[in-house]
Amino acid sequence: MKIGILTGGGDCPGLNAVIRAIVRKGVFHEKDQFVGFLEGWRGVLEDRRRPLDLEAVAGILPRGGTILRTSRTNPAKKDGGLERCIETLSKHGVEALIVLGGDDTQSVSQKLFERGIQVVAVPKTIDNDLGGTDLCFGFDTAVSIATEAIDRVHTTAEAHNRVIVVEVMGRDSGWIALYSGVAGGADVILIPERPFDIGAVAETLKRRHDRGIYFSIVVAAEGAKLGPGSGPITEGTKTDEFGHVRLGGIGNMLAAEIERRTGFETRAVVLGHIQRGGSPTAFDRMLATRYGIGAIDLVHEGGFGRMVALKGNHITSVPIAEAISHPRYVNKELIDVALSLLDRHEAA
Repeated sequence: MKIGILTGGGDCPGLNAVIRAIVRKGVFHEKDQFVGFLEGWRGVLEDRRRPLDLEAVAGILPRGGTILRTSRTNPAKKDGGLERCIETLSKHGVEALIVLGGDDTQSVSQKLFERGIQVVAVPKTIDNDLGGTDLCFGFDTAVSIATEAIDRVHTTAEAHNRVIVVEVMGRDSGWIALYSGVAGGADVILIPERPFDIGAVAETLKRRHDRGIYFSIVVAAEGAKLGPGSGPITEGTKTDEFGHVRLGGIGNMLAAEIERRTGFETRAVVLGHIQRGGSPTAFDRMLATRYGIGAIDLVHEGGFGRMVALKGNHITSVPIAEAISHPRYVNKELIDVALSLLDRHEAA
C-alpha cells in the first residue's frame, strides 16, 4: 500500500517518533511504501514531497521538530485548494494519508475525507487541548521544560525579593500552565478557563509579603483572560490561514501591572518556542511511538475518517469530526488541585 504522511501546524517534540513508528511497522509488517509531504498541507498543494523509507527514519527518534517540516497552510482557503490536494494524491498513487496535526490541520483532513480521501489522523497539539484523546505527545516535554524554568527563576526571585511572571503556551486551555505551575510550586496560576482579576492577584502577592515571604512566582498561560468576557492579549490583529491572531504580551502586561499595584519589583520571563524545541522526553517518545503504530494499524483496518486516540492507557480511535468539534479544557478536578495548595484567602 502506498501511504502519504504529513505534519501540520506548530511543531512539537515527538513528531519524528510518530513518523519513525509508522514507517518501521508499515515496511516490516505490511510491505508498505511511504511518501512524505513537506511543510504540512503546503506540500500536498504544491506537490512537494520526499520518499520515506527505513534509511530516512533512521536515528530520528530523539530529534525534535519534524523531518517533514511544517506550516499552517490551509488548502480550504485557497481557490480550488482541496481539489489540488486530491489531484496530487491521485497523481502519486497515494492510497491513504496519515495526517499529524491539531484541530486546524485535522479540519482539512475531515474535508478531504468527506470528498473520498482515505485519511487517518494522529493528534498533535503541544497545548494538549485536542478533543477525543486524553493526552497528546509533546505536552510532557513542554511541561518538563517549563517546570525546569520555574525551578530556576525561583532561586533568583528569592535572592532579589522579586515577583517573576512566567508566560507559557496555552491559547485556549491552561494544561501547560497548570501542570508546570503545580510542579514548580508557583504561587499564582492563571489559565484561560478561569478569567482572573488583576486586583485579586495583587492582593494575593501582598498577603504573601505580609507573611514574610518576599518573593513570588506567577505562571500565566498566553491565553489567560483579564476578567469574564475579555479576550486574550494579542500582538496586533493579523491572523493566520485558520483565523487565529498571534497571542503574546500577557507576561509583560502582568509584570508591569503587578509592580504598579504592589510596589514589588517584578520581572517577566516568556518561554515561547523554547517549550517546543529540543529532544522529546522518554514518555513522549513512547506515546508518540504508540500513536504511530496505532495509525498504521488503523489504515490497514480501514478505519478512515478516524483519529488515533489515547483513552486511559489504551490506544483506540474516534471520528475526526468528533475530535475537532470542541477543545479539551482543563477540568474542575485539576483546577481544585491547584487551589487546594493555596490558603483559601490567597486563591486569586
